[in-house]
Amino acid sequence: MNFVKRAGLSLSGRRSRTAALLGVFVVICALLLGGFLLRGAAARQEADAQRAVGVDVTVGRKGLTADLADRLDVPGLVHRYTAELPVRAVPRGFTPLTSGGPGAGGGGRRERGALEVHGVRDLGLLLPFSYGSTRITSGRGIGPGDAGAHVAVIERRLAERNGLAVGDTLRLRSTDGRRSAVSRIVGVFRDPTRDPARPMPSHMLPGNLLYVPMATARRLGTGPARVDRAVYRIGSPDRAERLHTEAARVLGGGGLRFTVNDKAYRDQVRPIQRVGAFADLVVHVIALAGALILSLLVTLQVRERRGELGVLLALGEKKWKLLGQHVVEVSAVALPALALAALAGALGGQRVGDAFLDHHGDGDTDSRNSSGSGSGSGTVAAGAPDAPLAAPTVRVGPADLGRVAGIALGISLVATVVPGIGVLRLHPRSLLLDAA
Repeated sequence: MNFVKRAGLSLSGRRSRTAALLGVFVVICALLLGGFLLRGAAARQEADAQRAVGVDVTVGRKGLTADLADRLDVPGLVHRYTAELPVRAVPRGFTPLTSGGPGAGGGGRRERGALEVHGVRDLGLLLPFSYGSTRITSGRGIGPGDAGAHVAVIERRLAERNGLAVGDTLRLRSTDGRRSAVSRIVGVFRDPTRDPARPMPSHMLPGNLLYVPMATARRLGTGPARVDRAVYRIGSPDRAERLHTEAARVLGGGGLRFTVNDKAYRDQVRPIQRVGAFADLVVHVIALAGALILSLLVTLQVRERRGELGVLLALGEKKWKLLGQHVVEVSAVALPALALAALAGALGGQRVGDAFLDHHGDGDTDSRNSSGSGSGSGTVAAGAPDAPLAAPTVRVGPADLGRVAGIALGISLVATVVPGIGVLRLHPRSLLLDAA
């Protein structure tokens, strides 16, 4: 009789043992599939976090210009970047804030420029906005798409003083009176810095700070367009060395200020990486434990079937066919177990993955929110991402099923060949005597 047919008869004749073997295989396949799904979800969330959070690198140097800052936007290395070009401007048609008293500004008439205007490429990358200490309260910020637009983002106090809102027009003039700019207000932000208690020039008041695209700042500037600093968002801390090498090549090493802000990356990406490492460990442990458990079960079954094996060997059946019969029996149970595990993964994988990733990914929320604001030398904590990270999709794919099927079949071979070889090395007569 064909050994494949004998395997089918054996499975149908020993239903209780087949059901027990099936239950063990379902558990093993479900755990293996869960490990692969969790690892895939962690990898996708890590990639999303690297793009959304990343590592902020602040580059500064005497003589830094916007054109030089643009040259550091290396494709494949830098996800986003912005430069900050500060200029002074004079308001037209609206009144700047003043602190009053001796030494204070005179509303722009006695000052060189009552407004502090900063040209930016991507407002969300500036440290106060990245930290979350300064927030957009109405409208939106300035992004790369606004490079050629006439837009502005103003502080809440200046807007309230002049009754300005999103959509209104803002007129500015350079301090030498030769150039002017007309911008549409697209956003209002709130700076938590309080107004100073002592008199100060108007341009130093936090309420007189506004942001415009780089082109507008260049137009309003009267001197060389020197950039204060440039901020680059890269995917991970290990890429900072590449950016530093590029910055030294483009800008020169002398006087180069290079600050890596990677706390947000550590707070949000490292826990996800730990989840992925844990998932890898789960897969390896389950594969090893599954092979050991199934080997024990098959060994017990083979020992119980010594008489059957002895009779078949005495009738001239080849040993490899007897071994193949056990492999077919175990493998035939593995296939429906894989289908049941795939069904369980499709029904409950998303909920389990969300719960596990949320538990490991949100543990450092308080530390991110308490990072504070400000800048300085050394390593400074970068802020939270511009938008909350979306929960990764946990889905059962053909690749995951293929991996589980390969491991399950490998376990089947190990679990049957290893104990089977030890038994089949015996002589048929010995098997029959042991069975008797």
